[in-house]
Amino acid sequence: MMIEVLKSKLHCVRVTEANLNYMGSITIDEDLLDAANMIPGEKVQVVDNNNGERFETYIIKGERGSGCVCLNGAAARKVQVGDICIIISYALMDFEEAKTFKPTVVFPDPNTNIVPSVAD
Repeated sequence: MMIEVLKSKLHCVRVTEANLNYMGSITIDEDLLDAANMIPGEKVQVVDNNNGERFETYIIKGERGSGCVCLNGAAARKVQVGDICIIISYALMDFEEAKTFKPTVVFPDPNTNIVPSVAD
């Protein structure tokens, strides 16, 4: 049996931009992607702590070191610059593998300095 489990999470990142006129997606600093074990094109769920919005989109690689977290296209209407969001990716895996799998969880500080840890 395959189940869907948490693979990676950027916990409490600050939205730096919202660009309604760009094709849909979320642009994320490449340093954040590397730390969270996420890749461009990966499907993610975005949860806005400020307004409760929850939606899915895909990742576009942002400039390394920029701290960029930019919602593009229709998703730009669901957030405000400065909102705090959780960006979550999931993976399908065998039930037995899932029992021992440890997701990657990253807790950036307000200046997007990366402090990685492993969720329990």
